[in-house]
Amino acid sequence: MPLPSEYLTYPFRKHGFDHEHFPWTPDTQRPALKLKSGAKAAAFIIVPLEFFPLNPPAAPFKHPGAMKTPYPDLRHYTTRDYGNRVGVFRILKALAAHDVQATFAVNAEVSERYPPLIRAIEDAGHEIAAHGVSTAHIHHDGLSVEDERALIARARSALPSAKAWLSPARNESYRTPELLAEAGYEVLLDWEADQRPLAFHTPAGALTALPLMHELSDFKLMVDNRQQADHWADQILEAARFHVSDHDRAGAQCFGFTLTPYVVGQPFRIQSLERLIAGLAGMDGLELSTASALPSRFEKETS
Repeated sequence: MPLPSEYLTYPFRKHGFDHEHFPWTPDTQRPALKLKSGAKAAAFIIVPLEFFPLNPPAAPFKHPGAMKTPYPDLRHYTTRDYGNRVGVFRILKALAAHDVQATFAVNAEVSERYPPLIRAIEDAGHEIAAHGVSTAHIHHDGLSVEDERALIARARSALPSAKAWLSPARNESYRTPELLAEAGYEVLLDWEADQRPLAFHTPAGALTALPLMHELSDFKLMVDNRQQADHWADQILEAARFHVSDHDRAGAQCFGFTLTPYVVGQPFRIQSLERLIAGLAGMDGLELSTASALPSRFEKETS
C-alpha cells in the first residue's frame, strides 16, 4: 500500500536550514573565541530535578524516564522520588567539596512540592533554571500556541528568576524558542548544535544556545547504554581534556553534561561522581560555570 502523498509534505523544506535561528557555518571558518579568565575551555553541569506522575500520558510520547510497568508502577516511581529525596543531596555534597556551582533545572511541580530542596540549592549558591512543568508536560507541535504559552507561563510563575530553560525530554515545538524569548528566558539548553555559545535568533528576541551534550548524559550512558559509572566519568574527563588541548586550533570551547539524581545519586556511583568533580575542578585550563553566566564569560579574539 503506497504512502499517502501528504505524508511526504513538509512545509519547511527549502535549500539550507529549515529554520532561521542561526546560519550554517563550518567550525573551521569562524573567528575564534576566548574566555575572559584566560582558561582554554569551559564546562557546565546541569542537574535535572523532575516530577514523574504515576500515570503519565502517552502523547506525544512518554518521557524517557517515565513509568515502565502497568499502573501503579511503584518501583520506578519511588526510584525517581529517591533521587529528589536522597540522591540530590549526595550531588550537592560532592559539588560543595570542590566549591563547584551547578545549574539545577527544575520542573515547576518540583518547586511546588519540595520547597526545602529549592532552598537548599539556593543556599548553596547554585543556579536555578526552568525545566517546564513536569515530565508529563512535553512541548510539541500538536499543542496550540495558547496551551504552550500557558505551560511556559506556569514555569515562569514557579521559578520567576530563572534565566535558562531546559524543555522536558528536551523536546520542543517549532515555536518553543520564540515563546521562551517572549517569556524573558536568555539561555536555551535543548540544542547542542555547536561547541560554544551559539547566538540563537527568534522573532521575539535573542537566546543563547549552549551545548548540553546528550552523549555525555548519565541517563544515556549508564541507563540506556548500560555503562559503568567509572566509564561515564572517564568520558566526561576525556571531553574536558580534549577541549583544553584543542584550544590552539579552535579557540575556547565549552560543553555541558547532566547529573540525574536518581541515576548518579545512587550510593554505588557516588565515588565516581566525586572523582569526576575533583578531576574537573583541578584541571589546568578548564573553567567551570553555571549555564546563564557562561555566555558573558566568552568574547571574540581581537588579534
